[in-house]
Amino acid sequence: MSTGTHEYQEDPRNAGILISVNGELFPREKAMVSVFDSGFILGDGVWEGLRVVDGGIAYLKAHLDRLYDGAHYLDIDIGLTREELTARLYDCLDANGMRDGGHIRLMVTRGIKKTPYQDPRITIGAATVVIIPEYKTPNPAIADKGITLFTAHVRRTAPDMQDQKLNSHSKLNCILACIQATKAGADEALMLDPDGCVATCNSTHFFIVKDGEVWTSDGIYCLGGITRANVIRLCRENGIPVHEKRFTLFDVYSADEAFVTGTFAGLVPVRSVDGREIGAAPVQGAARSGPLTAKLSAIYKVDARESAARREKV
Repeated sequence: MSTGTHEYQEDPRNAGILISVNGELFPREKAMVSVFDSGFILGDGVWEGLRVVDGGIAYLKAHLDRLYDGAHYLDIDIGLTREELTARLYDCLDANGMRDGGHIRLMVTRGIKKTPYQDPRITIGAATVVIIPEYKTPNPAIADKGITLFTAHVRRTAPDMQDQKLNSHSKLNCILACIQATKAGADEALMLDPDGCVATCNSTHFFIVKDGEVWTSDGIYCLGGITRANVIRLCRENGIPVHEKRFTLFDVYSADEAFVTGTFAGLVPVRSVDGREIGAAPVQGAARSGPLTAKLSAIYKVDARESAARREKV
């Protein structure tokens, strides 16, 4: 079964990885947190997905900014300075001998509860910090053939409900949208804002190309995506017109190209939305990416490697 942009090639090395739980390393099968942990009980925490490339971590500063901003928003004390957390990340990578082709899930929860209840004041002890490094390479077939999207009925909420910029452990709205898309036979869900304008996807950010211009949502109803921000920056640096704006499914269905972005897979073309083919069908045997999507993807891959923060530079 396809898992869309997060489909990866199996790697036997993952069976022997060491996982960091509060700074202590454990084999995969022994890495555990308490059933009283805030993340398990309530989804109370923040997280980041990080790419390991060429001995470093791509866009590390931006990811740590988002993590610490989210923790501050939730009034969670991570209990580590950025330098200490960075050192812990590299300690974990070094212990696994991982230098390239890796993906890290960095998770921070409020910590252990005295009893299962939502009030932060009954949390006892420090925050829980977990680092899971895995060897993960995106399945190249996904980028070649592109993904399919289905517009879910589940909407992104406004900032006065639950601010979508928060990368919290609680992802039920995204999970519900993903379920609906899967039941409809699509790879991922396209999600709308409360007014019916395009917002984002359930686990990636959405872009369209129209008449040589790149469009993405205004950003109010989506996570502050690191890859999204870098694609916007790279468009501007390379003279490609790019707009953060509100648009509707009318614009999507008539787009010349569409693609999604995410830390794991970078840029992935979208071949159809709600059963409607996007852009011209490729020549048989050719990749699904349109010309602008392919150009941006190549630029992004170079930029991600050049951005990688290495331990000796931290």
